Parts: sequence; structure tokens; C-alpha cells
Amino acid sequence: MKILITGANGMLGTDLTRVLREAGHEVTPTDLPDVDITDAGSCAVAVAGHDVVVNTAAYTAVDRAESDEATAFRINAVGPATLARAVHAAGARMVQVSTDYVFAGDGSTPYAEDAPIAPKSAYGRTKAAGEWAVRAECPQSYIVRTAWLYGENGPNFIKTMARLAGERDTVSVVSDQIGQPTWTVDLSRYIAEVLGAEVPFGTYHGTSEGETTWFGFAQAVFEELGLAPDRVRPISTDEFPQPAPRPAYSVLGHNRTDAVGVARLPHWRVRLAETVADVVRDTR
Repeated sequence: MKILITGANGMLGTDLTRVLREAGHEVTPTDLPDVDITDAGSCAVAVAGHDVVVNTAAYTAVDRAESDEATAFRINAVGPATLARAVHAAGARMVQVSTDYVFAGDGSTPYAEDAPIAPKSAYGRTKAAGEWAVRAECPQSYIVRTAWLYGENGPNFIKTMARLAGERDTVSVVSDQIGQPTWTVDLSRYIAEVLGAEVPFGTYHGTSEGETTWFGFAQAVFEELGLAPDRVRPISTDEFPQPAPRPAYSVLGHNRTDAVGVARLPHWRVRLAETVADVVRDTR
């Protein structure tokens, strides 16, 4: 397949480019300033000749979005809509990467792919709008939601913990937010399998098996780095106020993945043990 990746310079886009090439696809990685997903002409030129377009471009500054929702909306909603329109006109397929933030985060069991969305933050609202736009403009599309991403090629929680471990005796991390740490390479392989299997169009969840809190994740990172996990201290969300509300529970279910015969992502704890050294290679 000939695959165009937008936002290819980001943490996910970098790994996705490599994974899809290793799978034998002809991949064109693009990013600003070469392709602007909010510009119809730019999208039309970029999409031409491709079988699939994977959009990993996004405004991901969750807290900044609270005071700059217009910019977040332009990138997370108008951009995907413009790109999807071009993809549909070209007769291609599209993958739109989305987020757990489209849910309210007040549940206690994994969110199904068709569970009602109710975003609480500006970031979540703009990403939800992007999902709606892609479905409307390009019916031959996949929405792949993910969460708590980390990888070698961008800033992430693991790198932050490694840096703080070198600067402080103890690190305080919230213990009342639950989610699924997910390696960008695993998500990239999941997207590659979805495309290769040509599963039915619709919404899928690409997150690791298992669940933990940010506190539990941090302790596991310390442990894998050979540091004492009790240097991580639990605090509540109320003790660490941030502009954007965070989902208290953002575990995503994988029923649709099972139904179409695509492999689930590995357990987050197993993957962390296998990947942490590479992720923090240039941090410590």
C-alpha cells in the first residue's frame, strides 16, 4: 500500500513510519511546513496517489487548550475534516488517531468503542469534533483511540520521571487517575494490522492490556531504572491542580478488536520492562 502519514515528525508518527515500512508498505511521512492539514489545497496535493492516509497530527497541549481552544479546534477538528474530505475525494482510506479524553472519565469499567462520549476538557472536545468530522467526510475511515502514550522519539511521562529522579529525592505523582500506558511502537503495529486485515470501518481502541494509576506507572518506571520505587509518593488530583480536567478513569475496552480478529496490544507492565531503557537512553 501507498500510505501518507501526517504529523510524521511526532513521537507516534516517527515510529509509525518505521513500522509501516518494515511491513512492506510505501510510506510518505509528512509534517509542517510541507503539508498543512487545515489547507484544502495542501491536503489534495499530498493525498493524491495514496491508498491510505494516517493522521497523527494533533494539538496535544492539554492544559494550553483550555485558554486557546480555537487553535486546538482548528488543528484537531478543522484539520481532520479538511484532510478527510481530500481522502474521500481521492478514493482512499483514512486513519484518525484519537484519545481517551473524548470520554467523561467517570466510569468504573472499560469504555466500549460505542460508549457515549462526553469530553470534559477543551482538548477532549476538539478531538471528539475531529472524530465526528472524519466519520462525516470520509466514511471509509478508522478512528483509533489511544491513551497514555510513550515512546523514544518525543517527550513523555517516562522521560519526565527519569529526569525528576535525577533532580529530586522524592517525586509526587497522582494516584487517583487510572489508565493504560501504551508504547507507540505497539500502537503503530496495531494500526498496521488494522490496515492489513482490512477490517470493517469504524472505531477501535489501541491501548495496552492492563491498567494502573500514574502513581503505579511511576513506581514501575523507578523499579525498571533500578531506583527505589518508594521514592515515588502518592498524591490526589486535588493536590496537583491543572487547568484541564483529567479523566479519573480512562481505561478503553477492546471488544471490537477481538470481534474482527486483530491482536490486542501486550500488557503495559511487560512492555515497560522491555522498552524503558531505550525510551530514556538520551534522558539520564
